[in-house]
Amino acid sequence: MYYIIVYDIAEQRVNKVLKLMRRYLNWVQNSVFEGELSPGQFEELKLRLKKLIKQDKDSILIYSMEKKWIEREIIGLEKGDTNRII
Repeated sequence: MYYIIVYDIAEQRVNKVLKLMRRYLNWVQNSVFEGELSPGQFEELKLRLKKLIKQDKDSILIYSMEKKWIEREIIGLEKGDTNRII
């Protein structure tokens, strides 16, 4: 499955979340990651995120979709390198 994950995390936890997300997905923009994950990888990532964040203060949005339905267009500067293999 293909995922786009967007987060709004308090400053004291944001670096830990950023490092974790980079292990699983491609960084696209500030607080935005995308890429394909197996069901096991996705569940593992969610468990690890839940341990890092404070659910009453932080927010993570997860969009899941089939890759064949995705069309991506960039206007302006492309910030992340999506060609990197994890």
